[in-house]
Amino acid sequence: MTGTKKRHWLLNLLIVLTLILVSLAFTAHYKNWVKAEQNDLQILSGIYYRNIPYADMDSIEMVEKIPGMERINGFSVKEREKGVFKEDSIGQNKVYVYVDKLSQSKIRLVYQDSLKLFLNFSDSTETASMYQFLSDKIHPPKK
Repeated sequence: MTGTKKRHWLLNLLIVLTLILVSLAFTAHYKNWVKAEQNDLQILSGIYYRNIPYADMDSIEMVEKIPGMERINGFSVKEREKGVFKEDSIGQNKVYVYVDKLSQSKIRLVYQDSLKLFLNFSDSTETASMYQFLSDKIHPPKK
């Protein structure tokens, strides 16, 4: 019988753990996970997390395109664009981009006077309902 080698159990464990970690990373980056709490909006997209109190939100609008910016860190895959960007080379303001579908409208949110965030979901109706929800938080309807 020729020498057949058995894999060491540690190597098998390492392979399984790697597959689990890759699956978790894919799930975390696959879509934007948004949670609307009573006083703030929490956005998780992979390693990017923002917690924005409603009181800090200044303005909101729907835009078709995001402006050209310099990427600090993040990634682009097909229609997904996620990460932290610089708006221009002079200013130090960071722009947070959590876009699941570049071809659809995006929510442009300005908070803390000058910080910007672009957000949308794969489903355009989910984006529209989030826009309406945030609009009502920033400018409550008169009773």
